[in-house]
Amino acid sequence: MSLLVLCLLITLLLVLRVPIAFSFIGPSLLYLLTNDQSLGLALRLVAQSTASFPLLAVPLFILLGCLANHAGIADRLFDFALALLGRVRGSLGYVSVGVSVGFSWMSGSAVADAAALGKLQIPAMLRSGYSKKFALGVVGSASLIAPVMPPSIPAVIYAGLAAISTGALFAASVVPALLMAAGLCLVVFLWVRRDPNVQRTEFSWTRVRDTGKRVIAPLGAPVVILGGILGGLFTPTEAAAVGAAYMLILGFAYRTLRLRDMPKVLTEAVLTTGAIMLIVASANLLGYIFALEQVPQHISTWVLDFTDNATVFLLLVLLLSLVLGTALDAIAVLTLTVPILLPISAAYDVDPIALGVLMILSQMIGLLTPPVGTVIFVLQAIAKARMAEVFWGSLPFMVPLLALCFAIIFWPDAILYLPKELGL
Repeated sequence: MSLLVLCLLITLLLVLRVPIAFSFIGPSLLYLLTNDQSLGLALRLVAQSTASFPLLAVPLFILLGCLANHAGIADRLFDFALALLGRVRGSLGYVSVGVSVGFSWMSGSAVADAAALGKLQIPAMLRSGYSKKFALGVVGSASLIAPVMPPSIPAVIYAGLAAISTGALFAASVVPALLMAAGLCLVVFLWVRRDPNVQRTEFSWTRVRDTGKRVIAPLGAPVVILGGILGGLFTPTEAAAVGAAYMLILGFAYRTLRLRDMPKVLTEAVLTTGAIMLIVASANLLGYIFALEQVPQHISTWVLDFTDNATVFLLLVLLLSLVLGTALDAIAVLTLTVPILLPISAAYDVDPIALGVLMILSQMIGLLTPPVGTVIFVLQAIAKARMAEVFWGSLPFMVPLLALCFAIIFWPDAILYLPKELGL
């Protein structure tokens, strides 16, 4: 079997909506069989791709997010943010962004964020006179903060593939994530100015105080996780375990988690972890075939012949990430492209941390673009909406996200300042 036939088979399976992992594994095994490669080799490659201590952080961070979701942390954050911003025009839009920032410190997943917060925020917005497109757009776009803000699951995957410090990548992601929130708030401000129907709520210091007390302990989770990592007390994997234990204790203390809930929580975490690791393993097998066919060398030669400018190279990376992100899961894109792009970026003297932040952010935009946008499907189910409604509602919010991608390309030192100051 030739490489062209392999790629055509994968494309056909993806078009037929076969899950990404199986779309990669099936044609890859067929390629190995028809090219005198052993299936034992395939099994070894699949096993080795996930046998990594840094990747052990992935299931632990997923468990942390599941525990936070079932412990009702999102409800507490929502109540506090609404009490604080209730009388501001367009308050629920700002609340959506603010709660997503708070919840992102614990979840690391856009899908988890959209599912947990969408159930609260979208009905509340519709009751308060916001348009359905606005509600879908702001909740969907705000959920993209979670995979960028540490603890970020894509960042753990990238750091493992690129053999760089996960803590340094986490530190470099903080500023872009906060800028994402600021950009989304700007769109909210411009949107609600044109909408006279939005309602406000009464402001009460008593309500702020009461709801504020309920979020003090949950907001200790990011302090424990990021403080431990950036302070050198924990590795990211150890911090994930400590964070999950902290959230478990909180859930039992609040009585929002009970022993009978644990099978459901653990099943959700295992299924999510299994899906991610299967994609990592299948993409690694496909990456081996690409290496066998010298695809990275051919792409490297073409790019280096095309331009000797690092900025142009990063613009090409942005375009590639945006295009692939519309059709493939971000984890699959990272696993496939990082081994190819990282050596090329070294030739342009591009910092691998800056490259990682750019790739993660640009691929997250794909979560809100058809045909594969996972967040679109989550919001469709929650709000009983059409795909077009979610996409068109999200489109204005994509403008600041794309602007941030360009800012990273032209001023990468801005995001590298924090990890350098922390000595990471």
